[in-house]
Amino acid sequence: MADETSTSTQTQPGPPDALTAAPGYQVRRLYQAYLAVWIRAVDPTLTGPQFAVLTAVDASPGHDQRSMASAVALDTSTMADVARRLENRGLILRKTAADDGRRKLLYLTEEGERALRESNRRARELDQRLLEPFGDERREEVMHLLTSLADHWEGLAEDS
Repeated sequence: MADETSTSTQTQPGPPDALTAAPGYQVRRLYQAYLAVWIRAVDPTLTGPQFAVLTAVDASPGHDQRSMASAVALDTSTMADVARRLENRGLILRKTAADDGRRKLLYLTEEGERALRESNRRARELDQRLLEPFGDERREEVMHLLTSLADHWEGLAEDS
């Protein structure tokens, strides 16, 4: 049996090659790092999905939760939870549609508009930092590749 005290002075093992060669592992690493940076650079209380919902509601006020969920790539139950949290924080209003009591229409409050303006500025600065390694000439190409990969993976998820 190995001496337990010697393991505390050893360096931590790196990820196995089988993981580093897996796209999903790299995407998870990227997402985990993004979340950590988002909290520090953009907003410690406003999550990425909440930011996405505020952005979508700002772009299309008065649309229902279900269509907004689709617009920001959230399932409807997650969207309902995110919208409820935003409403509880006073950032959005959820109004019942006159023609269908089950539909909730979403609107930004003044506080929601202010929160979006402030976080949007910091989010755009973060975007610049995230893509900095690629330089101005490759940013569009990288965004195209990321979008293509996301579209492809969403298609795979729908097929399963």
